[in-house]
Amino acid sequence: MDRLEEKAIDLLGSLVKISSVSRKESEATKALAENLPSFGWENAYIDQVGNVVAHRGRGKNELILLGHIDTVPGGPTFSLDENYLIGRGSVDAKGPLCAMAVAGSSCDLPEDWKVTFIAAVGEEEDSRGAKFRVKAHSPKGCIIGEPTGTYGIAISCRGRILAKISSADKGAHRSWSSGPITKTILAATEIIESIAPPVKDKGSINDISCSVISMKGEENHGRIGEILLDLRIPAGVDIRGIISKIEELCNHFEVNISVLDTVYPHKVPKNDKMVTALRRAIRSYGQTPRLLAKSGTNDFNTVAPWECPMAIYGPGDSMLEHTEAEKIKLTEYLAAINILKDGITFFIDQNS
Repeated sequence: MDRLEEKAIDLLGSLVKISSVSRKESEATKALAENLPSFGWENAYIDQVGNVVAHRGRGKNELILLGHIDTVPGGPTFSLDENYLIGRGSVDAKGPLCAMAVAGSSCDLPEDWKVTFIAAVGEEEDSRGAKFRVKAHSPKGCIIGEPTGTYGIAISCRGRILAKISSADKGAHRSWSSGPITKTILAATEIIESIAPPVKDKGSINDISCSVISMKGEENHGRIGEILLDLRIPAGVDIRGIISKIEELCNHFEVNISVLDTVYPHKVPKNDKMVTALRRAIRSYGQTPRLLAKSGTNDFNTVAPWECPMAIYGPGDSMLEHTEAEKIKLTEYLAAINILKDGITFFIDQNS
């Protein structure tokens, strides 16, 4: 193992050790920003919303490496041996993030190009970090750091509707009035059954899925009911039509509906220039690239308005995201760094 590989593992280990649950990322962002110059980034800073941003080069053509530093709560206790790094964020998504940080700092860069690295905050909640950066850039290409496996490249993500169903009254006898709690449960049930019926297995990324995030009900000098729903919408589905159907069902059950967030699905073609560059890089190591569709929603959707070549790539088994078994294999992490480095080089070469 050479010195750069040792530093790459140390970077990931130091970052995974630091808890960075959404809205509590500051300790991790500070540590990362302080570390990046030692890898060759020319400047690194924390922007107004808390993102870590770093640059290399001064060219007019910009390539962006965008990952996220926040995590969900929980996770296994941190540990590191010669095979695995275990801990919350090792897969989602500090492994992909650190792989991009190392690759982007060491790739060859022509005079007319610059590379921008962004460790975004808030991806697990509302993508506020990526949303803040959208208007600040007009890149020629972008790689989104999410786990795809070392030889996988994702080209699509489902969209999202976050909806709150609620009802309240000033109180009534339950014998003749079922009340707000019952109404919200009935409305949510009908939405799930008619729009996103549950299946016994994990389903398909081409299906609409729906999860209940939270439920609240209270009867105390009046009654309230509230349910938060998270619907994931595949490419090709009319998301406005789905919202209209939800509103129609809520009106039928006489409950209120608030759409808190809408993220449209996004997909790039198989021959997208960034996808092509990463496929070539994977093949250069004697491996067969796999094209994937992500079942979730991430910053790939948020920065779609850039309308540039874009792909999702990063080491790690996506089935371990958000679980108590989250871990990343070190050989795969190091291999991903080399693939990213070559992929960046191939993309710049074919677009210069």
